[in-house]
Amino acid sequence: MGKDAGILTINPKQQTTKNKPHKPHKPHKPHKPHKPHKPHKPHKPHKPPKPDKSPKPLYSLFTIAKKYLSYWLNASNKNGHGVHSPFVFDFIIHVLNDRKKEPCFEAIESVRTLLKSNHDFIEVEDFGAGSAVIKSNQRKISRIANSSLKSAKYAQLLHRIVKYFRPKNIVELGTSFGITTAYLAKGNPDAQLYTFEGASSISKIAENNFKKLGIKNVELINGDFGKTLPPFLEKNIPIDFAFIDGNHREKQTIDYFNSILSHCHEHSILVFDDIHWSAEMESAWDFIKNHQSVSLSVDLFFIGIVFFRKDFKEKQHFAIQF
Repeated sequence: MGKDAGILTINPKQQTTKNKPHKPHKPHKPHKPHKPHKPHKPHKPHKPPKPDKSPKPLYSLFTIAKKYLSYWLNASNKNGHGVHSPFVFDFIIHVLNDRKKEPCFEAIESVRTLLKSNHDFIEVEDFGAGSAVIKSNQRKISRIANSSLKSAKYAQLLHRIVKYFRPKNIVELGTSFGITTAYLAKGNPDAQLYTFEGASSISKIAENNFKKLGIKNVELINGDFGKTLPPFLEKNIPIDFAFIDGNHREKQTIDYFNSILSHCHEHSILVFDDIHWSAEMESAWDFIKNHQSVSLSVDLFFIGIVFFRKDFKEKQHFAIQF
């Protein structure tokens, strides 16, 4: 046997570890009690979306141009060829195609020219569908005159309609600066014309224009149509002729039609402006021309005319080039 046989050798590190006393275990911290769960809040019922009361957008110039081209290609001839209704043929020859210049035209157009060159600003309250061009309430008179006044072609047509049919009581919704009002008033000086304008600043300019032109058969009623038209209609004045050029929205246009209709008679004539200005106005025009009380409608694209004559055996709709 070797010298070291049978001797147990102990590693000093092992001996130190083995003899080292164990550290006592730290006592466990008691568990915190769980917080009770908050009760779930009941889900709020979903509210249905509010109906969109904003007006639908106006047609773009490109869309209007396409619609005008379609109208012109499909409309009856402007000289009356192929029109079998004696009343409509007579209307085309003696009203639509009567292009004689009346003595009052030059004076009214001179007022229009002054307005178009007036660069003063006015504050305008807009109760309707707004201007397709001007979005601010601070507006330049010249811009309103250039964008909102009815053109001489159509204003003079309204003058000829009034001169031909001689209505005694005329209503106009939308005076603006009074250019179309002047043409209507001069069409029959013996008529009484009631014109409604929402914006007070515009009304003042219109009244001044009536004085310049020596017009005395006009009563201008200022304020929101929704507040000024009902009291006027309560007077039960028979309406022989009305030009509707106010709030260019479907509901309001139909409301004006229904309100005025109850004061109309067989020989009344209603004219609606901008009937192809938007989808809303086209929808309103469709409702009006198809109303059971309307016996004849004439679409001149930029204006629509309805008649109530009972001597027409069937309802008739005409689009005529103008």
